[in-house]
Amino acid sequence: MTAAAATTGRRSRRALGAGLWPVLPAVIFLLLFFLLPLAENGLQSLYVPDPAGKPVLSLDYYVRLFTDSYYLGVLGRTIWVSLLATIICILIGYPVAFFMVRHAGRWNGVMIFLLVAPLLTSIIMRTFGWNVILARNGVLNSTLMSLGLTERPLRLLQDPSAVIIGLVHVLVPFMVISIAAVLKGIDTRLEEAAELLGASRWRTFREITLPLSLDGIATGAIVVFMLANGSFLTMLLLGGGSVVTLPLLIYQQFLLVQNLGFAAAMGNVLLVLAVISLFLQLRLIRRDGGAA
Repeated sequence: MTAAAATTGRRSRRALGAGLWPVLPAVIFLLLFFLLPLAENGLQSLYVPDPAGKPVLSLDYYVRLFTDSYYLGVLGRTIWVSLLATIICILIGYPVAFFMVRHAGRWNGVMIFLLVAPLLTSIIMRTFGWNVILARNGVLNSTLMSLGLTERPLRLLQDPSAVIIGLVHVLVPFMVISIAAVLKGIDTRLEEAAELLGASRWRTFREITLPLSLDGIATGAIVVFMLANGSFLTMLLLGGGSVVTLPLLIYQQFLLVQNLGFAAAMGNVLLVLAVISLFLQLRLIRRDGGAA
């Protein structure tokens, strides 16, 4: 029995080792290019130069972020802009996803292509496209003036509304894809049964379709919120500094002020926001067989 158990143990270890070899390159890659940079970023945010220029261990950067009214306002604005973009993406994305799944028919492939095609284009090119549309002598202002709706060009760029428009344009495909994936899994016989029992289309949607699709809405909201949190190109190119958020401050601290420690602390705050979003996703989104 002892020899047999030892043989079985060796075989198990050998099988375990054989199973680990294929994933070893991925583990090394994550360790070198993900975990180690995060660890270095975390350590860098904990060292503050003293008057002599020598780095000392301190929480000064984090204290400044959470006690200074300016940085608290920037943090609140970051969350607010991300939430607003997320809400607008839900309002736009749900009808589009619903139409794709239930009414597009043979045009469903075309709609998916039109939805995914912008993702194949650089975000910089798409943002510059909005610069052309919203510029002082751009397409939108020229159209409004030609229709007599305004006498002079409107200032559309370097405005919070331009930032929201750019964010929604970039992020709404993620919302549509998330919601459409869940809508496809809903058994339409449930809706048909409700209508046969006398429920109106609106009541059927409100009490059956919408509750069953909340998982897709929540998943899309988490994805859009996290991507909006980390977006700085759109805010920089369309907002021109009018909407100062944490990503813009990180950009300024790295390239202009060159205070890498403070920038690292801001990056860690954004990372915590992303982790909180993922935690909420695990806690709030229902899983098959019960709540998470």
